[in-house]
Amino acid sequence: MAKKTVATLKTGTGRDFTKVVKMVKSEKTGNYTFKEEVVHNDHVKDFLSKDY
Repeated sequence: MAKKTVATLKTGTGRDFTKVVKMVKSEKTGNYTFKEEVVHNDHVKDFLSKDY
């Protein structure tokens, strides 16, 4: 099933999107969490510049 998803994303409009993962450190506990989102290629820098 994953092969179909990957093949679909590499053709057509799927090329315009990127899965972005950002590691965010919690101020209270010091633990790290991960924020994941699928964003348009033009908005990757906007996602990475967000503060959580």
